[in-house]
Amino acid sequence: MRILFITSSRIGDAVLSTGLLDYIVQTWPNASVTIACGPLATSLFEGYPQLERVIAVKKEKRNAHWLKLWKQVASTQWDIVIDLRNSAVSRLIWADQRFIFGGHIDGEAHKAVQNAAVMKLKTVPAPKLWFSAAQAEKADALMNGTGKILGIGPTANWIGKTWPTERFIEIIDFMTGPGGVMQGARVAVFAAPGEETEAYTVLHSVPPERQIDGIAKGTPGEAAAAIARCDFYLGNDSGLMHCAAASGVRTLGLFGPSYDHIYAPYGDHCAFIRTPESFDDLIDFPGYDPKTLDHTLMESLSVDTVKAKITKIFAKA
Repeated sequence: MRILFITSSRIGDAVLSTGLLDYIVQTWPNASVTIACGPLATSLFEGYPQLERVIAVKKEKRNAHWLKLWKQVASTQWDIVIDLRNSAVSRLIWADQRFIFGGHIDGEAHKAVQNAAVMKLKTVPAPKLWFSAAQAEKADALMNGTGKILGIGPTANWIGKTWPTERFIEIIDFMTGPGGVMQGARVAVFAAPGEETEAYTVLHSVPPERQIDGIAKGTPGEAAAAIARCDFYLGNDSGLMHCAAASGVRTLGLFGPSYDHIYAPYGDHCAFIRTPESFDDLIDFPGYDPKTLDHTLMESLSVDTVKAKITKIFAKA
């Protein structure tokens, strides 16, 4: 059996689609799967056990990227095509079965639920990541040491979604300092290229012997493999947060100007907390422009509120 899986260019959405890949593993364990996704997300699928090929789909003018993808897949007789991008490609190739994202999907449901609805699944498969041997080796080298590890993701791809840096520092001290729920734990800080300044401010607040530098290190797949070795992850709404959740790490996501009902970390081991205001309330002010915004919109999420949530999570555990 040969399956074509077309998924997102964005890391977070790509990770949230991996529940369907796990469903394939459980349902068709002998299938060969070709995955088409954005260039930034390709490394996330390197360890997928039924992977035949990853095709990077780089966006081009006049939708030329879809034509290029069609040329690479049109000569294959596919048993199943799963298209989460609602592209013309999935309609213009030979396939026994097609599952295509479309208007019949509830756009207000969580992304994992939306993805399951594409295949009309009654049970929503949780996102899951697999890592290659090379990715695991790099992660082991980065995270080398003993004891518990607190993973921190203090940045995001948009300044509006970033909780203030000094508050992350206060939470790290609360969690790993004397009497904390992860007393003495090492702290691994993760961030994407271009987000180094804020991330290093957080990392350097930790005693040197407990620092793990995961800032702009390697591919997203390698970063995810390292995050998978953490015991707890706290971070802003971002692709790295979803990597933590999909790796089975207990995860707490911090939300402000984004829709938690669609993008909260998914799974029983995950939780989120948000600003008192909704996304729409946060951006309802004169002169708001997401392209020129130069400050966080998450000031109203207090340290005490986050501390209380963390205490509750660890009390349950």
